[in-house]
Amino acid sequence: MLINPVLERITKYLFLLCACIAGILHFHQDAWPEPAYYDQSLLEPPLQTETDRDSFLIEANELKYTIHPKFDYELYGVVVSYSNADGFTNIWHHKRWRDFINVRDLCVIWGKNVESGVYKRMKFDSDSWTCWAYWPDQETRTLFTMNALSNNHIVSDDDKVKAALMQAEPGDLIRLKGVLAEYINHTGGYTRGTSTTRDDTGQGACETIYVDEFAIVKKANPTLRRLASLFNWLTLISFVGYFALFISTPPKPRYR
Repeated sequence: MLINPVLERITKYLFLLCACIAGILHFHQDAWPEPAYYDQSLLEPPLQTETDRDSFLIEANELKYTIHPKFDYELYGVVVSYSNADGFTNIWHHKRWRDFINVRDLCVIWGKNVESGVYKRMKFDSDSWTCWAYWPDQETRTLFTMNALSNNHIVSDDDKVKAALMQAEPGDLIRLKGVLAEYINHTGGYTRGTSTTRDDTGQGACETIYVDEFAIVKKANPTLRRLASLFNWLTLISFVGYFALFISTPPKPRYR
């Protein structure tokens, strides 16, 4: 008996098994943790104080940007959604504006929005501009506090900060420290501002933050996410193995 047909069947079933497990884990890895999972003492409103930092110039992709700090800013929050500036559906930041310093938008909640567990009843979504919060009924809307949610345009030219930032996922407790700032894109010829209060809404209500420090304080569902990553790789590897064996296995002889 040729060994290739046997290995082909093994890798096919292994691929199917890994794909099924990866699919199941995909739908469970972003389940919201319970409120008790988080240290509520950290989830106070963001700390905003006067700054003594002067304006400064940074570069990204050989383009120049001027940062104008407004306030020192520190935030602990639970991530509920995000939008990547280089995402497939995001045509604004890189393609149209030539903006390479607004790396990612993070929508976060804190305070009673976490303590009450109301987030577990809700859905959140982010696009290039906005964080959207959806509630199923008026009772949930009453429990949810809009000034304990912020959509944060994260600005950085530090590779370590950007690498840490891109690891944040829904449900993660994060900490960031930097300055609320407006910045000038000298190539695009425009200025992007920032909100300086948590009580505003609509256009201009997002916080633009030049981040000096970023950390994931507590990862949501770490075991499930590690398993999901593992089975994603196993699915890919088993598929490649199956495909290679499929095309290399000679056809079965036919008898009359």
